[in-house]
Amino acid sequence: MPVGDCENAFVEAALKHGIRLVRYKKPWLNQRGHFGLPDSASNVAIPLEEIFESLGGNAAEQSAKRTTPLPGDFIHESTGTLIEVDEMQHFTSFRLQTFSFYPDASPLGFDVKEYTSLCKRHSPSADKYRHTKSAAAFGVGGRLRQRAYYDALRDLATPAMGHPPLIRIPAPDGNGKAAFERNLERLLNALT
Repeated sequence: MPVGDCENAFVEAALKHGIRLVRYKKPWLNQRGHFGLPDSASNVAIPLEEIFESLGGNAAEQSAKRTTPLPGDFIHESTGTLIEVDEMQHFTSFRLQTFSFYPDASPLGFDVKEYTSLCKRHSPSADKYRHTKSAAAFGVGGRLRQRAYYDALRDLATPAMGHPPLIRIPAPDGNGKAAFERNLERLLNALT
């Protein structure tokens, strides 16, 4: 499936139900990761640092990155709710690893048990997706670890910055419309 098709189908399905979503960038979700968070999000700095270190991140390289905002999937502007649609490449063994560092009281807009199960099911394939691609601060073959880190950054930093918990929509089959329909009730509850 071409890049962006899943997200496009998701946003079109949302619009048919009267839910308007737009792409977003937030200055505090930037390439520096936890090193670029403002002091108001200091409560998530320690678990994010632990995640970063467990994934083999290089702190000197990460902290030297620019504060260029990371592109996100969608925001529901009237509620300030961020929404990420996760295709198969998000369900890696590295992503599974990140959940063990989430504080118990973390406000999350998705079910970690469901995501743990999806990671276990899809990691044999997901771990092969661009597994040789390099990523700054994560080295050769580090793209999978970088994606897992930035997903955790979004999960933990979003409520720390005063937004509602980030909603994650699993779409490991790449079908954005079906993913929206499966999660319609949950989305309506969160966005109204």
